[in-house]
Amino acid sequence: MAMSIIWTGMVLVSILCGLATGRGPDVAAAAMEGAAAAIELCLSMAGILCLWMGVMEVMKRAGLSEKLSRLLRPILRRLYPEFSKDREVMDTISANVSANLLGLGNAATPLGIQAARQMSKKSPGVASDPLCMLVVCNTASIQLIPTTVASVRAAAGCAAPFDILPAVWLASAISVCVGIAACKVLRRLWPGLEGEKSGGRRARLGRRAGREGAR
Repeated sequence: MAMSIIWTGMVLVSILCGLATGRGPDVAAAAMEGAAAAIELCLSMAGILCLWMGVMEVMKRAGLSEKLSRLLRPILRRLYPEFSKDREVMDTISANVSANLLGLGNAATPLGIQAARQMSKKSPGVASDPLCMLVVCNTASIQLIPTTVASVRAAAGCAAPFDILPAVWLASAISVCVGIAACKVLRRLWPGLEGEKSGGRRARLGRRAGREGAR
């Protein structure tokens, strides 16, 4: 909702500025040109994204995704100790991390949402510490193959779209380490916040049940 308001405001401001400066035709021409360029960019990216989505599907059918998930489980169990024994949740998180490693944000997002829904069953209505960790790790994820960024660079005419690999590896590794460290530090600073919310909710439900029983 907020992004819709921001984008709508930007478009309205651009149109008003163009009309106020007498450059309305230029604004209309730029809008048409931008729309055509957006379609061309989407079509150019579609082929590369389909290629890597196909590679991921081949990895899944060949069992490589399962092996990668097993390789990631020891690390993920340390990040999500509350769900270390929940195989369904851990498998979904592993699949999310695997998609992020391949730079497939479009494939990682549904998996992240599915994992968040499964994790929220233990703390409905509360952003628990593991759920916050999932959001951080999904947003600031390590990308071994930045597929989406490379496809954008290739569509823009870059001759070597994957020459950014060292920078992407370094930046993504630093970002995910800082994010995890921030989650750990904030969890220690406010360890009882989630418990207080859950306790307050249980107390309110108890008082409501008591009033209904008295009636």
